[in-house]
Amino acid sequence: MFIYGTLLIADNEFAKYLQNNSTFFAKGQFKGILYDAGDYPVAITNNNDGFYVKGSVVELTNPEETLKYIDPYEGYGIGQSQPYLYLRELLNIETENGIVQCWVYIYNRTTENFHRIDSGDYIGYLENKKSL
Repeated sequence: MFIYGTLLIADNEFAKYLQNNSTFFAKGQFKGILYDAGDYPVAITNNNDGFYVKGSVVELTNPEETLKYIDPYEGYGIGQSQPYLYLRELLNIETENGIVQCWVYIYNRTTENFHRIDSGDYIGYLENKKSL
């Protein structure tokens, strides 16, 4: 699984759950654009603009169970309103160990009013916001 936003920060039950049910594999990135949606980031795929979304690849201990637990947090799956907030997609993630295919939550609504995070790095972006 590739994570790029609030799941990287172990300050909520879902990030803690993921931390306890996965193993870090490598830093990674995919061609896309990251946006600040207020309380969390959103990412879309985009092969044409030269931007990357950066994050971490984690290996899930029990993929089916973990994804079932994380899906509602991402507004995806059974019982979630339509259209889903995110879609869970298999994407090729570039890592120092080569390309790996990972589940990634991709934003499924308009990004029109969101601020683009040009660095593609949500954690770095938050640190810069705090220092201003």
